[in-house]
Order: sequence, then C-alpha cells, then structure tokens
Amino acid sequence: MSTQVPLSISEDTIHTISEERDEPQWLLERRLEAFRLLDDLDLPDVIETPGRRWTNLEDLEFEALVDPLNQSDETERVSAEGAEVLSFADALDEHSGLLEKKFGSVVSADTNYLTALSTALFTTGTFIYVPEGVDAEDVKVKAEMNSRSLFSHTLVVTEDNASVTILERIENGDGDVDGDRYFSNLVEVDAGENSYVQYGSLQNLDDNVYDFTLKRGDAATYATVNWIEGNIGSRLTRSDIETELNGDSSESKIVGAFFGHEDQHFDVNARVWHNAEHTTADLVTRGVLDDEARSVYEGVQDVGRDAWDTSSYQRENTLMLSDDSEADASPKLIIKNHDTEASHSATVGQVDQEDLFYMTSRSISEQQARDMLVKGFFVPVLEEVEVDELREDIESLIAARLR
Repeated sequence: MSTQVPLSISEDTIHTISEERDEPQWLLERRLEAFRLLDDLDLPDVIETPGRRWTNLEDLEFEALVDPLNQSDETERVSAEGAEVLSFADALDEHSGLLEKKFGSVVSADTNYLTALSTALFTTGTFIYVPEGVDAEDVKVKAEMNSRSLFSHTLVVTEDNASVTILERIENGDGDVDGDRYFSNLVEVDAGENSYVQYGSLQNLDDNVYDFTLKRGDAATYATVNWIEGNIGSRLTRSDIETELNGDSSESKIVGAFFGHEDQHFDVNARVWHNAEHTTADLVTRGVLDDEARSVYEGVQDVGRDAWDTSSYQRENTLMLSDDSEADASPKLIIKNHDTEASHSATVGQVDQEDLFYMTSRSISEQQARDMLVKGFFVPVLEEVEVDELREDIESLIAARLR
C-alpha cells in the first residue's frame, strides 16, 4: 500500500541536507532519485490473516513524525586494529570512490517506500572497511537519537579473507522531544570472498519511537554473514534481517530475540536467498510477550534453481505471558530444486501450567517461577549469540524487563 510524501519534504530539502554536509554530486543524485521514487513505492508487505492485517504501517503519520532538517544524534565509534570505522561524512572524504561503488549495492532505495525515504534523508551513519586479510574484532557503534526523527545508513565492506565482529547499540539520548518519534536504520554488508562478518545489534529505544530496520548482507564465495538482532524497546518495530547467499559455499545465521510488554508491537522478519551451490543458513528467533504486546514473524528460506546441495533451517518460538498478548508466525520454504535439505518450525503458546505448578509446589513463588521459565525460554537463542558482551547485555535487559 503506497503512502503520501510528507509535505515537509521537497527536492529543496534534499539539496539542503546534501549542501550542509558538503556531499559529492553522485550522492546528491542518489538522494534525489530516491525521493522521486516515493510517489510510486508501496510500504513494506505485512502479514495478513483472514480478517486481520497484523501491522498497520499505513497508520504512521509521517507528516508529524519526519523532521528532516533537524536531525540530531550522538554516535560513538570504536575501531579495531587494521579496520577503518568512520562516520559517513568522514568516509566520503577518505573513500569517496569506494562508497560511490558500494552504496546502495546491497539495499536498493527502491525496495519499498521506507527504504527510499531513508536513502533520501539520512544524515548519520557509519562506514566500516576491513582490508584483505585483516581480522578485526570488537568494532563498536553506539548511536543515541536526540531528535524527533533520525535516518541512519551503515555500510560494511570486507575484502577477501577478512573478518570483523561488529556490536551496534541503538537507544535514545538526552534530547528533549515530546510526542512520537521515528528512527530508520539501513545496514548494508558487502562480504568479499572467504570473509566473515558478524553483526550484532541491540535496540532499546523509548516507548514513543517507531522503529524501522532493514539489514541485508551479500555473501560472496565461501563468505559468512551472521546477524544477531535484539529488540527490547520502541512502540512499534519493523525489523527485516536478510542475507543473499550469492557465492558458492557461503553461509548465514540469523539469530533474533525480542521481549515486548505494555502495548509494544514487533513485526520481525528473517529472510535468506540461496542463489549458489553448497550454501547453508540457520534462522533462530525467540520472543516473549506480556501485557497487551503483539508480535508477528515471517521467516523465508528461498532456494533457487541452481542452488544445489543447500542446507537451510528455521526455528521460531513465541511465549505469551498474558491472555491479552497476541502473536502470529509464518515460516515459509520456497524450494526450486530437489537437492535441498531444509526444515522450518514455529510455535506460539502460553507458559506451561504444569511447569508452573511443579515449581510453585516446590516453594517457589509464582512470580519467581515465571521469571525462571522466561529466562530458560531464551537460553536456546542466547546460546547462539557468540558475542559475550552482547549476550550479557540482552540477558541484563531481559532481567530488567522481568523486574
């Protein structure tokens, strides 16, 4: 479903953003191309069941949410030896040619209305470049949103035989903003031959923020692109985590965790395209809902005609702590050749009353028993989180939410 271009945005707006940042002509032209697409693009597809449209993105009032000329953030970047971790503005000075080649090569502006809007308006972001043969650990990006709206664009490029582990945190800063807010985060990962990228992200925005995230990786031959996505905050989160396995023997793992309470809404999507031979993917997501929180999940494993010897697995589980919470899950297998080993599963359910009764009969209070069951429920997905610091942060936020 298409939406209207906010009256607060015009080609003059795009020129102002670009001129204030002293950007090269090629980037201004990309911004303008994205802006001109808005009239013809639809919002992202959402899951629909009979009589129910699970996420009403068309209800977002972009006219009130988007303030393109007053974007503000405080972003800390920590590099690792051998890698370059630069603000987008600095990267344009130091690697303009590489950015011109790679920007938009993995996430195209015309993917949907929200990607075009973000491409046209982004004012912050990070460029992470890992040269050939470099092993870079503990790259960190901490972004604080200090304005009504903020559009961010991150580009990761790893050359052949390079590796990097990235930890991203997204939260609100000290900016004094009343009313609803909007945060957009586009991430592109271009993984060269035999390179390894692990991208971990933890979103803990305030409950007045509408959050849109699209992260997509392009994995070359023998490359690995792994994602860890933790969503705790925001009022509504639309999270799309995707990998295109375009090189033979490439791999991807997508690990997701979310915990919703009050009236939070999570629209979580994990997708992988097997486009080459001998590729492997594993999608693992677990979420917990309390109060009147809602979630919808779609997982897609798309195996192409020439993707011989494919292995692809998917597991999604949602635990509801309240009778008023709601969840739906839609795992999908699209298989176009016979040389494939694949499976998918999804479950949605309440706390097991027998487990709860057993624990309370052993002198454990009902609240403590429930908390223990929730922590235990998250264990299988937390075991997949290979970044210790990120796993500990997720565990801490889960514990805080339970309190």
